[in-house]
Amino acid sequence: MPGGPIPGVRTSVRIVVVGDRATGKSSLIAAAASETFSREVPPVLPPTRLPADFYPDNVPITIIDTSSSLENRGRLAEELKRADAVVLTYACDQPTTLNRISSFWLYELRRLEVRVPVVIVGCKLDRRDEEYNLNIVMAPIMRQFREIETCIECSAANLLQIPEVFYYAQKAVLHPTAPLFDQETQALKPRCMRALKRIFVLFDLDMDSALNDEELNEFQVKCFNAPLQPAEIVGVKRVVQDKLPQGVNELGLTLTGFLFLHALFIERGRIETTWTVLRKFGYSNELRLRDDYLPMPLKKAPDQSFQLTSEAVEFLKGVFSTFDDNKDDVLRNAELEDLFSTAPESPWDEAPYKDAVQRTPLGGLSLSGFLSEWALMTLLDPVKSLANLIYIGYNCNAASALNITRRRSIDRKRQQTERDVFQCFVFGPKKAGKSALLMSLLGRPFSDNYVPTTSEQYVVNVVEQHAQGKKKTLVLREIPEDGVKKLLSNKESLAVCDVAIFVYDSSSKYSLRRASELLLDVTKQGEETGFSMPCLLVAAKHDLDSYPTAMEESAKICQGIGIDEPIHVSVKERDLNNVFSKLVNAAENPHLSVPETDAGRNRKWYRQLISRSLIFVSVGAATAFVGMAAYRAYAARKNSAS
Repeated sequence: MPGGPIPGVRTSVRIVVVGDRATGKSSLIAAAASETFSREVPPVLPPTRLPADFYPDNVPITIIDTSSSLENRGRLAEELKRADAVVLTYACDQPTTLNRISSFWLYELRRLEVRVPVVIVGCKLDRRDEEYNLNIVMAPIMRQFREIETCIECSAANLLQIPEVFYYAQKAVLHPTAPLFDQETQALKPRCMRALKRIFVLFDLDMDSALNDEELNEFQVKCFNAPLQPAEIVGVKRVVQDKLPQGVNELGLTLTGFLFLHALFIERGRIETTWTVLRKFGYSNELRLRDDYLPMPLKKAPDQSFQLTSEAVEFLKGVFSTFDDNKDDVLRNAELEDLFSTAPESPWDEAPYKDAVQRTPLGGLSLSGFLSEWALMTLLDPVKSLANLIYIGYNCNAASALNITRRRSIDRKRQQTERDVFQCFVFGPKKAGKSALLMSLLGRPFSDNYVPTTSEQYVVNVVEQHAQGKKKTLVLREIPEDGVKKLLSNKESLAVCDVAIFVYDSSSKYSLRRASELLLDVTKQGEETGFSMPCLLVAAKHDLDSYPTAMEESAKICQGIGIDEPIHVSVKERDLNNVFSKLVNAAENPHLSVPETDAGRNRKWYRQLISRSLIFVSVGAATAFVGMAAYRAYAARKNSAS
C-alpha cells in the first residue's frame, strides 16, 4: 500500500535547532541547505528554508538556528515556543555534550512547556574516537523522555545522514508516532484502533466482518488512488496469515488482520501509510475528525437551539436496534461500548452526560434514555453530536441531521412554539430541594443524604403530555446558588432558557425570600436583555409543615410579578403534582407566566405610548397629505372652469 498526498496536513513545518555551544548546529543546517560542507559558517545562521520538493511530503521546512549563550536565552525560549519540532544536538567527539542532553536540555524543554517531537542528533560523527552503540546509550533516555522521536548521528564534513536529520524531524510533525503507537507495549493505541475500526466498517459493505478482495481494493483506491493487483492482494493476506492466522478467514481480511497490518507498517517505519489512511477520512493528530471535515451546522441566534431531525432520530433508532444484541430493548454497558467503538471514546462517560438520564438497575439505557442523551448532546454541543453521528455511521450532511429552532422571541409573539426539546433552568437557595427534583425526573428514589451542588448539572427525560397525546424532551439544568451571579454576568445566558423555575423549601421563610430574590434578579436580567421567559415557583418539601404565612406570602410574590401560583411538590412522598407536565406546558406557551417588574411594566408602557404616538403622527400626516391633495384637485378644477 504505497503512500501519496495526504489531505489536511500542515502547509509548513518550523524546526528549531538547539544544543550546547560548538556542537555543530550551524554546520548541520548549512550542509542540509547547500548539500555541501563549508568550514566558514557564521555562529548563528538566519532562518533557512528547505523548499516543498526537498522531501516526498511536499511541505516546506523553515529551520531556525539558535545561540546557547546566556544573553540569548530569552530569544531561544521564544523560538522554542513557536517550534513544530526540535532538533537537539550534541557533538560526537565531546561526551559531556551528550550527557547534557538528559541532564539539562530535555528538562529545559519541559520547563518551557515545549510539547513537540524531539530528534536527538549527534554531529561531527567523523571526529568520534570511541565507538559505542547509540541504541544502548539512548534507550534509557528515550524511556524517560517520551517526547524523543528518534536519535541519529551525522557528519556535515562527510555529508553523512544530513538530509535524514530534517526528514525525521518533519516526519515526526506530519506523521507523529505518539498518537498511534505505544513504543513500550509495541501495540496500536486504543484511539488509533477505534479510528481504524470505523474505516474498516465503512468498507465492509456486506457487513460480514471481513474485507473481501473487492472491498479491499475499494479501500486501496480510496486511500491511495491506485488499485491492488490480484497478486498483491494475495501477498497482503499471506503476510497477515503467516504472522496472525485469525487475521484472515475464508471471507477475507478480518478487523484483527486489518489492525495488525497497520501495526506492521508502523513497526517497519512506514507510519506515513497509516496516517495517509487516517487523514483521508478526516482525522487530526488527536484522532478526532478535523473541523474542515465536519459538515458544520449553520450559525444560530442566541435564542435559537439545535434539535435532531426526524431522519437522524430514525437512524439512531436503527442503531439502537442493531446493537441491542439480546433484543431486550435495553442497551447494556457492553453494547453501548460496542456502539461507540468507532468513536474516539464514548461521549457520555463524563459530565454533563454521565448521570443525566434514567438507567436500568444494571446501568443500561432504554430507547427513550438513549434518544434523550442524544437530544441533550445536540442541545449543548451540536458539533460534538454531529461528529459522533458520523463516527457511528451517519453519512449525511448537517442539514439532514440538525434542525435550528425558531427564535424564542418570535415564538413569544406568535404565542406558540415548534420545539420538541425544552431547557429549564432550576434556580433556588441551598437545601431547597433542587437536586431532589432533578432526580425525580429520572425516577430515582428520594435520599435524605444532603450533598451540596457545587457545579451545574443536567438531567433529561421524555415527558408525556397525556391531554395532547404528545411527547416532549425536558432538560433540567440546575444552577447552584453560588453560580447565579456568574451566570447572569453573561448577557446572553438566559437566551437558551425556555422556562425557569425557582425552587424553595416550603417550610422555610428564608428559603422563600431567597428564591424570590433570585426570581427578581433573573426577571430584571430578562427584561434588560430581551430574553424573558416563563417562570414558575416550586414549593418543595410539601410534606413538611409550612410556616403560618407561607401561602399568603408566596401568593403575593406571584401576583406581584404576574405569574402562576406556586406548584407544591413532595419528592419524598412522590407527590410531584404534574410539575414536569406543567413545565412543558409553560414552555409551549412562551407568552404566558412571563414575570414583569414595575420597571419592566413602565418600559413596556412607554414603548406602547411611543408606538401609539408614532401611529398618531403617521395618521395625522397622511390625513394632511390627503387633504392637501384634495385641495389642489379642487383648485385645479376651479381654475379650469374659469
